[in-house]
Amino acid sequence: MNTLLILTILIVVFALAFDFINGFHDTANAIATAVSTKALKPKHAIIMAACMNFVGAMTFTGVAKTITKGIVDPFELTNGSLVILAALISAIIWNLVTWYFGIPSSSSHAIIGSIAGAAIASSGFASLNYNGFIKIIQALIISPILAFIVGFIIYSIFKFFFRDLNLTKTNRRFRYFQIFTAALQSFTHGTNDAQKAMGIITMALLANNYVSTGDVPFWVQFACATAMGLGTSVGGWRIIKTVGGNIMKIRPVNGVAADITGAMIIFGSTLIHLPVSTTHVISSSILGVGSAHRLKGVKWGTAQRMLITWVITLPISASIAAICYYILHFFF
Repeated sequence: MNTLLILTILIVVFALAFDFINGFHDTANAIATAVSTKALKPKHAIIMAACMNFVGAMTFTGVAKTITKGIVDPFELTNGSLVILAALISAIIWNLVTWYFGIPSSSSHAIIGSIAGAAIASSGFASLNYNGFIKIIQALIISPILAFIVGFIIYSIFKFFFRDLNLTKTNRRFRYFQIFTAALQSFTHGTNDAQKAMGIITMALLANNYVSTGDVPFWVQFACATAMGLGTSVGGWRIIKTVGGNIMKIRPVNGVAADITGAMIIFGSTLIHLPVSTTHVISSSILGVGSAHRLKGVKWGTAQRMLITWVITLPISASIAAICYYILHFFF
């Protein structure tokens, strides 16, 4: 078995591992509000999210194509297989560290920063596709800001139309509706997040001449969808606790507003083939809803921790990826 084939197999394995970890790391965000309001029991929420993630991942591939060629050109990479493998190892390390401490960091930031860091370690800054890279970074920055604004607006609309209704009865009805919105948010998560691993595997197959186009092979799509679904089934209770309770006290009406906002922003990004951080979109949606509900009710200390993590993830994951690249280059 030649070295190139071994590296390609390792990339597929680590990419599926990244998707599995993404399943319990990021998908927790999609169901956190539904679990915290008791619209769904945890076990039922996990099963639903796993199924909807799988369906979403099998439906679209546009984001995968952006990942494949948007950050670096697979054909121009020096030691492309090592770059991709180093990026995956780096993203997995960062995801596990932030999961352990219950910080809702972004798998998207981690993998994009890691690809950039490993590519720079291999071939310098000229290896980056700056047009595509800047477009992706802009999407990562704008999407949580937009989610905050839309969340604020949607909840303000809810407050206006339901201001005269009995709070208990209204919350009961919204709790039932929240089952649907949580499912929708899980679906949109699958349409965006699972595609990142698809794009990475396709990038490796392209770089090593196992495929000739950037189209995602069906087996790659199915394997990544399955890995994310299985990861979701494991659950991510540390993240659920942070997103579902440590940002604000969430009632069903808040949860529905946040779910609708998150689903709109994530799915809109999927339609224009841009990867976004579902973690930060959903968390920002909750912050926007909380600000519209009662500004003092938002736990801004948690928001501050999330913002710090948001800022440091790209440079730290890029640095870890560069170190991983040098270690791998020594052995291969």
